[in-house]
Amino acid sequence: MDTTQLLKGVLDLAVLAVLDREDSYGYDVVRRLREAGMDDVGDASVYGTLRRLFKAGALNSYVVPSEEGPHRKYYGLNATGRTTLADSRKTWTSFAQTMDTLLESR
Repeated sequence: MDTTQLLKGVLDLAVLAVLDREDSYGYDVVRRLREAGMDDVGDASVYGTLRRLFKAGALNSYVVPSEEGPHRKYYGLNATGRTTLADSRKTWTSFAQTMDTLLESR
């Protein structure tokens, strides 16, 4: 099964879940998603998702100076983001349970 379409459908939820643990900058979000098993996630997709979630009002952002290179733009959940995550978590749980039921061996 091609996971590309599945990944597109759950990337918002995955990014919100990563940021729920702690604020992070773009590349760190990519790294954490890959460590969690989302090996096929693309850098550009994650950066685009962060920008879109920020514009939608789900994230705060702030810049942290770096002595080793360019400043890093960090993102974190705000109240809207936490609500979006909670709603998406419920939707995902219900959907996953439905799929588990459909895929059960009879």
